[in-house]
Amino acid sequence: MARYLLDTNILMFLMSSELDDISSDVKSLMEDYNNRLYVSSISVTELLQLYRIGKIKAKKYKTSTELQEAIEKDYFIEILPFAKEHTKTLEGLRISKNHNDPFDHAIISHAITDKLILISSDRKFEDYTAHKLNFVFNNRR
Repeated sequence: MARYLLDTNILMFLMSSELDDISSDVKSLMEDYNNRLYVSSISVTELLQLYRIGKIKAKKYKTSTELQEAIEKDYFIEILPFAKEHTKTLEGLRISKNHNDPFDHAIISHAITDKLILISSDRKFEDYTAHKLNFVFNNRR
């Protein structure tokens, strides 16, 4: 059994039915019932912010409670809380050049701390493998 942390972009593709943006390799990992899927509470926060500022449209989730319930009950993805130990990892994270997204840094720190395999479409995440990030790149078409 492998444990995967989905980055916000993967969660967004899944919940907005943009499945063509998820590679067949990543789909296979996500559809394997032997694997466990997680998302950081940071990703839920980021998704809510993207809805609030209009960068993405909320199709059917009108409240944060509806969104969180859908993640856990409809998609069977466990939401993990971001805690003190994740902040400690974040504090020591050497930020990659031209990668200034604080949500990404927190999600990377969450994966490193909990020894989860992080799935993302963001190539910049590869720069953090030196920090012992286990990373799977989602190669969008």
